[in-house]
Amino acid sequence: MKTLNLKNTLFLIAVLLTFSAIFQACKKDKTRGNSARNAREFTALFGPQAQQKLINTGESNTFTLLGGTKITIPPNAFKINGVPVTGNVVITAGEFLKRSDVVFSGTNTNHISGAPLESDGFIFLNAAANGTNVDKQLAANIQIAIPTTNTRATQIWEGIENIGNVNQMAWQPLVPNPNGVAGVPRESNPINGFYNFQMGNLGWMNCDVFYSMSNPKTTVRVTIANNPGSFATFMGFTGETFVFFCAKGSNVVAQFYNPDGVNTLKSYDDIMPIGAEGKYISFSIKDGKYYYAEQATTITASQHITLTLAETTETAIQQAINSLNTY
Repeated sequence: MKTLNLKNTLFLIAVLLTFSAIFQACKKDKTRGNSARNAREFTALFGPQAQQKLINTGESNTFTLLGGTKITIPPNAFKINGVPVTGNVVITAGEFLKRSDVVFSGTNTNHISGAPLESDGFIFLNAAANGTNVDKQLAANIQIAIPTTNTRATQIWEGIENIGNVNQMAWQPLVPNPNGVAGVPRESNPINGFYNFQMGNLGWMNCDVFYSMSNPKTTVRVTIANNPGSFATFMGFTGETFVFFCAKGSNVVAQFYNPDGVNTLKSYDDIMPIGAEGKYISFSIKDGKYYYAEQATTITASQHITLTLAETTETAIQQAINSLNTY
């Protein structure tokens, strides 16, 4: 298993989130057009909007994002190539707190093993000084508080992008950081409506628990009978067609991206919980045309689902994705 170059990855994601902010502004201006012509434009247009904060690195900084996430950055937390950063730093953040945020952005709640996770919300965080990204590893831990209505504990994860033939996202346990993250609790109980935790690295930060771990597991396949393009990678960097399983009553967005024949994807082997209720969805954006399909089901042993995409509208896909928040 490999990971992308960390600084390049953070830069690309920050750029995509910034595109999101630009597209969101354009969305209100019908004369400039607001229709995405491909999957990458779609995730930028409808995924969570970039939020930016200018801070002084010599001071302690606490700020609240639009979705309610609270972030505290201690003084002198940043370095570039190991050299302490002074002066101003621009923080770029994205919040992924609802199921629609995850689907719209082309991200997921996949554990690195392929097992589905139930998300309690995740964020992306980057910092740059004079246009140069700071080191991913921090000199001091930052404090994160993600809003929640849950009463149970959650676990803390960090996101990576797997590369082989494709670039895809997954969540893994925190990688120890000699600057402080080692030994930080990897579980958080809700206190006054927040999950509070520390991170010693920038990038993707997630509160998740494993979904339906007691159920027997199986391998699931999904065929897109009339796929108009290729399957999409992380955030729609390449490809046009996304495929997800969304569990009923749980904030699960399990993405399928392992190829298994013509127009067919499969889960990781023996990883999907038999008996779980949910909905398979697929949508594709190619050359300005929109396609969508869904099928509600209960996962059975060796399940193989075939979805047939129907041409639709951008608005209809938005409505279908937004409806997942209450599914």
